[in-house]
Amino acid sequence: MLQDAIASLQQAGIAAAAREAALIIEAAQRIEPGNWVQAANAMIARRAAGIPLAYVTGRETFMGLTLLTDEGALVPRAETELLARTAIGLLAGEDRRVIDMCCGSGNLACAIAHHVRHARVWASDLTEGCTSLARRNVAQLGLADRVSVVQGDLFGGLAGMSLEGTIDAVVCNPPYISQGKLATDRAELLKFEPREAFDGGPYGLSIHQRVIRDTLSFLKPEGALMFEIGLGQERQVRALFERSKGYGPVQSVSDADGNARVVWARKAG
Repeated sequence: MLQDAIASLQQAGIAAAAREAALIIEAAQRIEPGNWVQAANAMIARRAAGIPLAYVTGRETFMGLTLLTDEGALVPRAETELLARTAIGLLAGEDRRVIDMCCGSGNLACAIAHHVRHARVWASDLTEGCTSLARRNVAQLGLADRVSVVQGDLFGGLAGMSLEGTIDAVVCNPPYISQGKLATDRAELLKFEPREAFDGGPYGLSIHQRVIRDTLSFLKPEGALMFEIGLGQERQVRALFERSKGYGPVQSVSDADGNARVVWARKAG
């Protein structure tokens, strides 16, 4: 079975065919132990058709946590761990209060709650697909006592919760690809994953603009707003922070290749 699976994935151009075949067979045995061979064949066919591995297996690892995945939300990316580590480093201490805006599968909310002792986290997203999956991840990781998931348009889902002025940090991995790129060289992203996870408006910055403005009423003085950004967006996002006049010096964090992928600033105190 394994060798046949590897051959099928290799024929489909999957670079890590041996590793992925083993993961798919393991997933099939977990999901349908009584009929795993047929399940594995169907899953191999889906992967060979280009469906992301995480959607095929229903699992992805993020910051050491095994998360559930489905096609209603973006697959957590390894590069987003830079934002998670930045937030965790800034949140050292007790009783931190955090909002994960544009939470997707809940990967950032769950990672922060897991790694920051006693952190209280509110996670928000626009779509039912994201919030339903985030709630499942919160529950399966045993974090429901400290992570709440709400649905709404950005901070709209948090209205009436009396969170204004109480938050230590807002983390946000927003859609940040321009509509023009999604129509051309990045169109392949939309083949299997939801448009809402990528579409950042005409310039890829529409959500950044709104979050920078609306976060100020939720942060404590010196509270931090942290974004993941796309390649080449550092200058523009810095300018949005500076133009708002509500934040202190803007900081950036680069990945292993020297690319700025996180931009953050504290609320002016």
